Amino acid sequence: MTTRVLIVEDEARAAEAHASYVGRVAGFEVVGTARSAGEAARFLEADPAVDLLLLDLHLPDGHGLGLLKRLRAAGHLVDVIAVTSARDADVVRHAVAQGVVLYLLKPFTFATFRSKLEQYAAYRAQLASASDEVAQDEVDRLYGSLRVTAGADLPKGMSPETMREVTAALRGAASPLSASEVAAVVGASRVTVRRYLEHLADTGSAERSPRYGSGGRPELEYRWR
Repeated sequence: MTTRVLIVEDEARAAEAHASYVGRVAGFEVVGTARSAGEAARFLEADPAVDLLLLDLHLPDGHGLGLLKRLRAAGHLVDVIAVTSARDADVVRHAVAQGVVLYLLKPFTFATFRSKLEQYAAYRAQLASASDEVAQDEVDRLYGSLRVTAGADLPKGMSPETMREVTAALRGAASPLSASEVAAVVGASRVTVRRYLEHLADTGSAERSPRYGSGGRPELEYRWR
């Protein structure tokens, strides 16, 4: 399932960087770039099948949340990740009220950008597999897929950034992963990644189980609960 992305960003260099980043994340495809709110609205009117907006909030013809308000009033349910330098708490509150699913502050690294997209991909995958009438635990999992483990809860020596990447890799996987497989995704050592996976398993966020290889020796694999 490919996620079709519209980038709404008035700075040409930033728009190109975001498009390049999207192209490096499996399962995502840039279908267009809009340099203003008006251009974004026209694009969505012509192509309503866009799944996700990467939305800058400071646009030359109005605020990004004004665009989003108009889209919601018109019945457009496109998902939105705010990609912005806006740090005002009131803006964040209004973004949540308008249905922004994730909020990414500039400047950011590719790893952080990828983590956000993988969180969103995990949410979409769970939503696609959910039954027509969901139970409470299914709703909790859907909302949980858009959240990350808080850094304050991590044992000493663990990095919130690495935890976000490990969590995103596990959430986005279609099947259980070993520590080596997660390490290949996040670019860290197997020993380091296993420590994070064990913490997720110990705290109930992930489930561990043995995986038997060709030599008969079990290897642990992990899946997001």
